[in-house]
Amino acid sequence: MKDLALTFWCVFVCLCIANNSLSAATIHVGKGQLISTIKAGLEKARSGDTVLVAAGLYTEGNIVIDKAIFLKGIGKPVLDGEKRYEPLSIKSTGVTIQGFTIRNSGHSSINDIAGIKIYNTHHVRVLDNELLDNFFGVYAQNAKNVEIRGNIIRAFGTAEQLIGNGIHAWKSDSLNLANNSVYGHRDGIYLEFVTHSQIKGNLSEKNLRYGLHFMFSHENSYITNTFRSNGAGVAVMYTKHVRMENNRFEENWGDASYGLLLKDISDSQIINNQFSRNTTGIFMEGSNRIHIEHNNFKSNGWGLKIQSSCMDNVLKDNNFLQNTFDVATNGTLALNTFTHNYWDKYEGYDLNKDGFGDIPFRPVSLFSMMVERYPSAMLLFRSFMATLFDRTEKLLPSLTPEGLKDEKPRMKSIKV
Repeated sequence: MKDLALTFWCVFVCLCIANNSLSAATIHVGKGQLISTIKAGLEKARSGDTVLVAAGLYTEGNIVIDKAIFLKGIGKPVLDGEKRYEPLSIKSTGVTIQGFTIRNSGHSSINDIAGIKIYNTHHVRVLDNELLDNFFGVYAQNAKNVEIRGNIIRAFGTAEQLIGNGIHAWKSDSLNLANNSVYGHRDGIYLEFVTHSQIKGNLSEKNLRYGLHFMFSHENSYITNTFRSNGAGVAVMYTKHVRMENNRFEENWGDASYGLLLKDISDSQIINNQFSRNTTGIFMEGSNRIHIEHNNFKSNGWGLKIQSSCMDNVLKDNNFLQNTFDVATNGTLALNTFTHNYWDKYEGYDLNKDGFGDIPFRPVSLFSMMVERYPSAMLLFRSFMATLFDRTEKLLPSLTPEGLKDEKPRMKSIKV
């Protein structure tokens, strides 16, 4: 009897779902339609319906979506917050927003107003929209299974305290942030207490602080993104089990700027990335058990700065090319492993022709250590005195970390 009752219940549920699918309606909104406002269209709609919005300008204040609606723009209709309102607030599961220009949200440091804000819900999609001059672009608060894909998110912030983040997620899980372009915000993408998410194929450029900034966000992956000309590239803090692969960190210049900043992270992978033309390619502090493999460090001020608080990290099969300084550190302890890397400053030889140098390479120069302690010493860069320091240290090594060396440096660079 129990099996029979269960069978009837499953059939009933399937019939209900099929009935809802068959009865889903399409509601047209816009000039020349029976319904001229988005709010009126949403009020008429039921869960599962599609609301098609025609091209035009819509100034309707705060639009709240509390049903499972597909809200689709035709011809990029414009939702204007008039610098006072949050244009779209999503408070239901199963919502899709696609094809709108959303601009001019209000500004508030208390309420974190966004162009599109997702409140305490799940299974939401934000696709192919253009968000212009909003305080925050897209904000996910306590959300799960959210897809934010193919959006152009632009602002024109001049000070960090006056602008929010392009994509902001707090206390969320299973996010998919893909193929978005973010420009001119405080942080391009900011994640805090976010888990099991993928950030893939995004361009984060010319943001005031970081292209990507995440804290306390475990079990995430960052793949094939480009972080270019931001205030300080990317910051990864207080996090574990992160995979960073096939990304580009470019043109992040400044006194305290990095391609990638690692602070108190552990058990992570940095693989097949390009670090080019940054003040510092990677800066590591308090970070442990990180595998840094098959990366290019090219034309940076410092390829890598690794503090003495870092332990059990492995740097293997990387290329260090045309950097002012390849590696710098602030101590004499060497608790990390460097092996099989290519260093363009290596002057050793390979008598047995196995592709690896016969003598170790010490990437930390005496002059780089002087610069770490006395930044003004950079005035001597490329001078005879700086060359003399380094040559003397190579002949009689005493001040550079003895253990920080590559025992098997490559004679040729590898393809990354």
